[in-house]
Amino acid sequence: MIRAYALALVLAGAPAARACETALLLAMDISGSVDPGEYRLQVDGLAAALQDPALRDILVQGSVALMVTQWSNTEQQAVVLPWARMQTAQDVEAFSQRARAMPRAFRGTDTAVGAALFHALDQFADVPECRRKLIDMSADGDENVGFTVSRARQAAIAQGVEVNALAIESMGLSITNFYRRRVITPGGFVETAQGHLDYARAIKSKMLRELTKPAS
Repeated sequence: MIRAYALALVLAGAPAARACETALLLAMDISGSVDPGEYRLQVDGLAAALQDPALRDILVQGSVALMVTQWSNTEQQAVVLPWARMQTAQDVEAFSQRARAMPRAFRGTDTAVGAALFHALDQFADVPECRRKLIDMSADGDENVGFTVSRARQAAIAQGVEVNALAIESMGLSITNFYRRRVITPGGFVETAQGHLDYARAIKSKMLRELTKPAS
């Protein structure tokens, strides 16, 4: 009976599941420097980016797996949206709505970039089928506690995980330069947002750029 049902699906032209091209983990800074209004700008910006038709199509074509984590101090990291495969436009819309509604995991304090990166690396054990492994670190400050970012970056390189970043600047380029010099992996890049009001533009631009990167 089960075999007959499976055969019926094949004969009906049931589409085969596409292979996962990329597992993309979005690691969002919610440290003490991010006030409630700025947090809302981040989650609304991510939700809006996912509703962009061009980005939606890329996510579906690559059957991309998405996850969102939030982080702050050395003991403050949380998975807020677990891995989900973007196989249809409806999958992307549903993830967008969950992103817009996701609660802040904790009241952040300091900024432990290395601890957040180590936590992100641990999550890829659950998506071994995805060809590329990619972490997006977004933050409005550099590391001020823990000081393990150099070791975490080396661990990412050793595991074949790419790291890009979104630096949210209030003035100058100090945060951009920190992520460019200390955090991203070889071949990675930093997208700069001029304040949290620019986050929606920056996150969409960054995701489009990294997901259309030629295969190496």
